[in-house]
Amino acid sequence: MCSVRLNDDEKHRLTVAATASGTSLPAFLARSALAAARDPERAAGAIAGERELISEMFAARRNLGQAGNNLNQIARAINSGDRPAGAHIDAVLAAVRRATDRVQAVADQLLQRH
Repeated sequence: MCSVRLNDDEKHRLTVAATASGTSLPAFLARSALAAARDPERAAGAIAGERELISEMFAARRNLGQAGNNLNQIARAINSGDRPAGAHIDAVLAAVRRATDRVQAVADQLLQRH
């Protein structure tokens, strides 16, 4: 047995969704939860509140700024005649890619919510 507390608006919205899918509210809740459990990473992103997404956006932006600073340092070194190690350049470029992917993922989630 599992009990769930809902405010009136939540209950109404879920009842409408359950009716639209041709199930009772308890069956809808169980099936929805089991569907979310099959892909926990996706479910976590969908469940995360807007506040968490905005916090993640700021963290991702900071991360992108740090990666960009490292890239600028490499460019400055090359422009002054230095030759940074290829492995270092590759690592910085990979960090920039990861940071931009992170920012894009959060932006996509925010856009899906609105």
